Amino acid sequence: MLRLLRDGHEVVAWVRSLSQRDLLGAEVETSLVGAADDELTRTLERCDAVVNLAGAPVVGRWTTARKKVLFDSRVGVTSRLVRAMSRASTKPRVLISGSAIGYYGDRGGEPVDENTGPGAGFLAGVAVAWEAAARAAEPLGVRVVMIRTGVVLGREGGVLARLVPIFRLGLGGPLGTGNQYVSWVHLDDVVSVIAAALVDERYAGPINMTAPNAVTNAELTRVLGRALGRPTVVRVPAMTLRLVLGQSASMLLEGQRVEPARLLALGYPFELVDLAAALADVLACHADIHRLGRGATLPVAGASYLEERKPSYELTARTVLDAPPERAFSFFTHPENLGPLTPSQIGLAVETAPSEMSPGARVDLRLRSGRRIPLRWTTCIESWEPGRRFVDSQLRGPYSSWWHEHSFRAADGRTVMTDHVLYSVPFGILGRLANRLFVAPSLRRIFSFRRDAIRLRFGGPA
Repeated sequence: MLRLLRDGHEVVAWVRSLSQRDLLGAEVETSLVGAADDELTRTLERCDAVVNLAGAPVVGRWTTARKKVLFDSRVGVTSRLVRAMSRASTKPRVLISGSAIGYYGDRGGEPVDENTGPGAGFLAGVAVAWEAAARAAEPLGVRVVMIRTGVVLGREGGVLARLVPIFRLGLGGPLGTGNQYVSWVHLDDVVSVIAAALVDERYAGPINMTAPNAVTNAELTRVLGRALGRPTVVRVPAMTLRLVLGQSASMLLEGQRVEPARLLALGYPFELVDLAAALADVLACHADIHRLGRGATLPVAGASYLEERKPSYELTARTVLDAPPERAFSFFTHPENLGPLTPSQIGLAVETAPSEMSPGARVDLRLRSGRRIPLRWTTCIESWEPGRRFVDSQLRGPYSSWWHEHSFRAADGRTVMTDHVLYSVPFGILGRLANRLFVAPSLRRIFSFRRDAIRLRFGGPA
């Protein structure tokens, strides 16, 4: 979404509830899934392209009911979209539809590409039906691109969100024999391929969205362990996985050695093809946090607030953007744009905000701690200098002190955006322990995610 906005597209998101709007930002229009089909058709008549990546997560036991959810969330949603297209007086030019390398089934070490037929198994059957539902748009004159995505490596969500905490504890290891192939791809390449497929008519039919060098599960385990500086000796027996996950264990114990033949033929320039480099990029931290010493110099602009609420820690994060300061700054004039800059697990929502930002303005936010505990956050705009800097401070929220300066500086035709945060955690020595174990690591992840998102929106050096 952020990349599409950067490329100059206007975006309409098909969402299940209006609450999802808080995750999309002020620049995105929304249309409800539950609305009448006629409304969907009218929306599609205004769209040149459709990107459909809908699908419930496949992780977990596949009960009969769960299988139906997995099937309907992919095949059912795609069929509804195509039916709405068929009724549209003006049809989209292209449909980019999700699929998965599960299409190929378990192939062991056999290399497969887009010319390889489908395999056997539940996921293969779902992928075949999913692609057939998308191809039904071809007789309508719509160019159809089916993205057969591999294991996506990204900062939030996906397989790494489950693996990294386990590996950090030193409990990571190969699954089963470890010989099954894992065809991976960096999230940046997924986004770039979709952006290219929207405008390049050479993209059509099935496209394997994987890096050119698949690895075995054992190799993925070794490289991830090395990236985290942890041992990887705790092998998980296949029987254990089958007992815990049932039929869905096949996702972890079976594999596909997928070759992105179509992308290579198109000359697509992969951004990350080395697994170690891809993991290093995903795991990199882009926020520095340190404890403030006694008598630390505090910013004059925050003297009043910070004298009353003494900070204990300082966070600094910098991002270089391919946009002038005025354009980057204007993005932050809309509090709704905090949504796409914040990991979705936090569940950030803007409850009240002024129509125009100015010193003294207040913004009320709602978020979640630990994914479940609801929190309220009221922030006050202390300083507002368009195109240059603004400061907000927490009036109500989880911190005993939170002062956040955002500054924007022109440099060599780009913008250097700096986040400077001074904060403290309540409850004395327990708060210091909580900061070390939970708060600081969480803030590093949030500000690293924020950096990636804002660079996706405006572009910037790697």
